[in-house]
Amino acid sequence: MRDYLEAVQNFSVTELEESVLYGSLSTGLNACTECCDRWAVDGAIALEWYGTSGARKTVSFSQMCDDSARFANYLRSHGIGAGDVVAGLLPRIPDLFTVVLGTWRVGAIYQPLFTAFGPAAVESRVTAQGGSQAKLIITDASNRPKLDEVPNGPPTLVVGETFAKMLAEQAAEFVPVALKGTDPFIMLFTSGTTGKPKGVRYPLSLLLPVASYMRDAVDLQKQDAYWNVADPGWAYGMLYAVLGPLLLGHTTTFYEGGFTVDSTLRIMQDRKITNLAAAPTAYRMLMAAGDDVMAPIAHQLRVASSAGEPLNPEVIRWAERVLHCPLCDHYGQTEVAMMINNHHALAHAIKPGAAGLPMPGLSLAILNDDLAEQVANTPGVLAVNIAQSPLYTFTGYWQAQSPNVRGNWYITGDTMMRDEDGYFFFVGRNDDIITSAGYRIGPFDVESVVMEHPAVAEVAVIGKPDPVRTEIVKAVIVLKAGVDGTEDLKAEIQQLVRQRLSTHAYPREIDFVMSLPKTPSGKIQRFILRANAQ
Repeated sequence: MRDYLEAVQNFSVTELEESVLYGSLSTGLNACTECCDRWAVDGAIALEWYGTSGARKTVSFSQMCDDSARFANYLRSHGIGAGDVVAGLLPRIPDLFTVVLGTWRVGAIYQPLFTAFGPAAVESRVTAQGGSQAKLIITDASNRPKLDEVPNGPPTLVVGETFAKMLAEQAAEFVPVALKGTDPFIMLFTSGTTGKPKGVRYPLSLLLPVASYMRDAVDLQKQDAYWNVADPGWAYGMLYAVLGPLLLGHTTTFYEGGFTVDSTLRIMQDRKITNLAAAPTAYRMLMAAGDDVMAPIAHQLRVASSAGEPLNPEVIRWAERVLHCPLCDHYGQTEVAMMINNHHALAHAIKPGAAGLPMPGLSLAILNDDLAEQVANTPGVLAVNIAQSPLYTFTGYWQAQSPNVRGNWYITGDTMMRDEDGYFFFVGRNDDIITSAGYRIGPFDVESVVMEHPAVAEVAVIGKPDPVRTEIVKAVIVLKAGVDGTEDLKAEIQQLVRQRLSTHAYPREIDFVMSLPKTPSGKIQRFILRANAQ
């Protein structure tokens, strides 16, 4: 195991690039080659897939190589190529890899869409002003009806028998389009706070910090059976359940359904999972099932990782006591990806409650409002020193201003403290993002849909602390004159958000009030609402 301080002091972008990439960020590379083609030898397995109905499928890198070439030929025949966006509203099925890798092979940009999104959420991310302007959306039969409610949406392709037949008609050869490290290959959207969700276009140079995270923080080893249970519609799943393991030539695991204790234990035992990554909510649900239920996987895991929200210290202690494995907390954002980790593969002390230490290649600091660095153990905003962070890849939001870049600093918007030993401790979010069951939910999205209800005059959405989900979505609503705030009306509004936005973002709690607290300029004071919701 390498020493953390030594890894930081000796960090070299050149050495990292030479050790993990087949191509070159300066002279040319392709993400499909990096994640698939070069590993398509000796029957190496890329995917172990489990369906909700009990189906099981194993996919080799060689098969993914052929399928991605066929899909790339389809895209090219429809005029889609380098720089174009292909969106995927797809569940965790093998076809997702065909779409992702084929999109990259042709030099296009893949945009993941969470399958719980409703039409309004898809519209804001794909067709609206500031959206990706995708040339094509790939989806499955169950999600296809949503797209009928997306005005001026792009053409749609549905996976299934027709999709398979279409692929079979295409040639299984396609020379990957060479790109530079500055060229984008993935587009994800932030959750959104006071405005619409903002697009983040990841350049191919992001391959380096992803590989560094998988190697040093997750400690993915050749003999590991790896499973990241996060949904690929979000950054943690897209980058570290799809991109990360394949980039290192490692088998990844997919389960088609949502997280349940029963399915998780069944797959962990069947696959003999040794390296697990998930949100804290997943670990809390496993812990709540009882020690006896966890007995079949005790001593099976070598390491476990958590990201998406702060990890409770009691969950870490539970993992050590019941699962007999270290469970480490990791911190990142959509814009910059993973930043602070309790690294499994780098030797350093683990402090209870700490988010950890910066990833080698990133220089972080705690700043006050004047961008001056705070002294140890003083709260401030976490920021990245751009000039001193060779693994920093954020290039600004797509068709939007980037107010969180000030001078030489990227401002995360999260409040943290740094102790005298350099460890970072999460204090709270400096914006209005709601973190619920591992999902980051923007109140603007929810508010926009709630306002579609004819009875609603005004609404403010906040996060209310919850012992299981970290936070739940709460809507504080002013109704139009003459409308009664009944339980039936609450149910109508909840169902509207489920259908129009997503099933994970609906307000589990609704209060009807006469007015909302506001500043003299008319801005809603959400901090007052949050204080009242404690």
